[in-house]
Amino acid sequence: MMKTLIIAGATLALVTAAGAADLPQRQPVYKEAPVVGKMPIGKSPIGKTPVGKTPVAARY
Repeated sequence: MMKTLIIAGATLALVTAAGAADLPQRQPVYKEAPVVGKMPIGKSPIGKTPVGKTPVAARY
């Protein structure tokens, strides 16, 4: 009897959580369209040194 109640409670909790996940959610309203494709890829000096060479650093 106790096993049946535990299984029924767990099943009810799982079905409730799955049903709540399927409910529609309000999406944020943007004032202006987000910028897409404007990242400066390849403009930073990271990874610009030749392979096997290290940048020259001042030695004190």
